[in-house]
Amino acid sequence: MQDEPTPIELLDAVITYLRDELMPELSGRSAFLTRVSANACDIVRRHLENAAGYDAAEMARLTALLKTTGTLEELNRELCTRIEQGAMTLDTPGLTDHLWATTIEKVSVDQPQYAPYRRALKTFQAKNS
Repeated sequence: MQDEPTPIELLDAVITYLRDELMPELSGRSAFLTRVSANACDIVRRHLENAAGYDAAEMARLTALLKTTGTLEELNRELCTRIEQGAMTLDTPGLTDHLWATTIEKVSVDQPQYAPYRRALKTFQAKNS
């Protein structure tokens, strides 16, 4: 067990410093690079918060879809091979749902405020509720 603060708390402190303390003091290229740095820290924080659950969900979907086991990397490689060879298409039951779910999870880490993502998320949630 690690002592406090947690990695997420440390990232939050860095993000707050970059956005609230440093950025107002900067302009031009320095302000831009500070904004990029804060956004990168946000991505790392969301990854730490969500990656394990998203990976487990993706693994479960792939295992069911491919009817085989393996690491996440192996299963994704197998999925790509089957799609490339035409053994799986968008008509394959479960494939489209898997691709949408995986995309939604990845964009939720990378760009959760992206307007098309938010619309797609609402559609996906409505379809799967």
